[in-house]
Amino acid sequence: MVVGVLRLTLYIQGASSLKDKRQVVRKVVDRLRSRFNVTVAEVGDNDIWQRAVIGIGAVSNDRSFVNEVLDKCARDAGKIAEILNREMEIETYSEMKADWSQKPEFDAHDLSRLPPGQDEEELPEQRPPGWLKEEDLE
Repeated sequence: MVVGVLRLTLYIQGASSLKDKRQVVRKVVDRLRSRFNVTVAEVGDNDIWQRAVIGIGAVSNDRSFVNEVLDKCARDAGKIAEILNREMEIETYSEMKADWSQKPEFDAHDLSRLPPGQDEEELPEQRPPGWLKEEDLE
């Protein structure tokens, strides 16, 4: 699995309010999402009118594909706003754990298991599976 992250610092010329900035940021975000199927969000400089930091993420099984997609995203964003800074990082992940027998068995939907250190006598009244009470969240 290959994960690529691109951080762009954009200069938004002519923005005289946060509303002007948001309009340009929304255009960049929507365009990149629809054209390149990547994850995009504004990740910094939220209150500065003429500058925005955009984070872009892509996942694939091919490093060169991730690099190409992120390069295209940077080029496309540069058509809308001037790029002041560009940072890219691409990481390759192999198997998370080589020996699968060491992984604990866990069924995320099995709520009948007791938390560590709790006896069956201490269980609250039976509740339908999948429903939590407010005290469960504390």
